[in-house]
Amino acid sequence: MDDTDATSLEQIRAFLAGTADVRFSGQRRAEVYAWVERTVVRHEYAGLSREGKGLVRQYVGRMTGLSRAQVTRLIAGYRQTGSVKSVAYQRTKFATRYTAGDIALLAYVDKAHGNLSGPATQRILDREHGEYGRAAYQRLAKISSTQIYRFRNSAAYRKSNATYQPTRPTGIAIGARRKPQPQGMPGFLRIDTVHQGDPSGGKGIYQINAVDEVTQWEIVGAVPQISELWLIPLLETMLVQFPFRIRGFPSDNGSEFINHTVQRLLNKLMIEQTKSRAHRSGDNGLVEAKNAAVIRKHIGFGHIGMQHAEAVDQFHREYLNPYLNFHRPCAVPLLLIEPNGKRRRVYRRWATPFELLQEVPRCVDFLRSGLTLPELQRVATQQSDTEAALDMQRAKHQFMHRIAKRSA
Repeated sequence: MDDTDATSLEQIRAFLAGTADVRFSGQRRAEVYAWVERTVVRHEYAGLSREGKGLVRQYVGRMTGLSRAQVTRLIAGYRQTGSVKSVAYQRTKFATRYTAGDIALLAYVDKAHGNLSGPATQRILDREHGEYGRAAYQRLAKISSTQIYRFRNSAAYRKSNATYQPTRPTGIAIGARRKPQPQGMPGFLRIDTVHQGDPSGGKGIYQINAVDEVTQWEIVGAVPQISELWLIPLLETMLVQFPFRIRGFPSDNGSEFINHTVQRLLNKLMIEQTKSRAHRSGDNGLVEAKNAAVIRKHIGFGHIGMQHAEAVDQFHREYLNPYLNFHRPCAVPLLLIEPNGKRRRVYRRWATPFELLQEVPRCVDFLRSGLTLPELQRVATQQSDTEAALDMQRAKHQFMHRIAKRSA
């Protein structure tokens, strides 16, 4: 831009009055700063009166589009340095405590000791200086374990010690880490473990809870210990108690289910094994809700010794499981999608798992071989819901009384 004709303050005042509604803006910062510097020099800004300085500042702001504060800052920088230029970024620098020699010395110690843990290495460095009087270890004597790990991950350290490898997580290639998609078909179980107390008297029993995702058909069992000797026979018994074929076996990442023994059992039965995804706590939410609403409600939180596992499992098999599946209504979730995309579950209907099974399209195609729908209907109509509940409660009180008596 050529404004060499605007050499007097009167011309600048007339220009500002005639362009009150016009706004200009600079394109490149270097050119804008150079023009500001030429303008300040041409008008001899330092020798102007207060009014004249204000006119020049307004003129610079109008022509460049800079704010009043920016113009004032540029002119102040000109008065200090004699030029208008951008200020170089001053990066904050911290004092260096450890030298390249200290990093090399740390690598030397790690190679000698075979890459020990951070706290162990820290103790060695402290002893080298404090107990053995090695002056080279003076700075490293007070190093923290965190700083040791930082140095171990640096390029300078790796040049001196190429044998160090950070701890790497070990993947377990059992079960696909994904949410199963039953698509309205029964046979995809949610399974979890409930431990019945660990007081000084000894280990408590473990209750295994398996719930079908579509029909909410629930089978509960009990074992004295979570081991291959007890768990595999119980799983085989529980899987047979479901009236339909099992297609999927989703569980959490607990070692009682994620192991090669359970994997071989499921492969033999042609059941797909999956496990919960990371950071998705709701993947196993159905069975965990049943743990509280069924097992904790009927069995409680008290300690039950492992010697009573067979009696508890018999109660589950003969009384609790039939009551849950034929006579106890469950909340049926209805998934609603809000306008903002949020998903919300509402519960407007209650039905027993057997009723939900009958509502599955062509449900007879999913039943086990040799099992028919009329047989299940006969079981459901042998007792009313209240009669089955009273029988279950009487049996529970009897075996609980026997457990309490034996424990006493």
